[in-house]
Amino acid sequence: MVRGTKTNKFRRNARHIRVRRRIKGISARPRLAIFRSLSHVYAQVIDDTQGITLVAASSLESDVRTQVDGKPKVEVSKLVGALVARRAVEKGVSTVVFDRGGHKYHGRIKALADAARQGGLIF
Repeated sequence: MVRGTKTNKFRRNARHIRVRRRIKGISARPRLAIFRSLSHVYAQVIDDTQGITLVAASSLESDVRTQVDGKPKVEVSKLVGALVARRAVEKGVSTVVFDRGGHKYHGRIKALADAARQGGLIF
């Protein structure tokens, strides 16, 4: 790396830190945090005041992996979004704050968010 240049990972982390200064998950409205790797997507509903994860879902779970078989990553993200929304509604969480993790609201992130909204979460 040439001195003074910033990698994509560095810039994403900077965006994530900047957004997290403003977004806090409270008990009444926890944070829906998304992490996207090259292969998988992870979603958690977090209460930052208590420091606990209320519900979580990922593309590595057996519920999702049985339905994945050759589907594109966007479709897998939709499955994860619907799963995390269903689990959150079962726990009594209906409204959340969306934390996109420094990623653009596009592609897999948008697909997960739309599926979570259709599953009953409000943000």
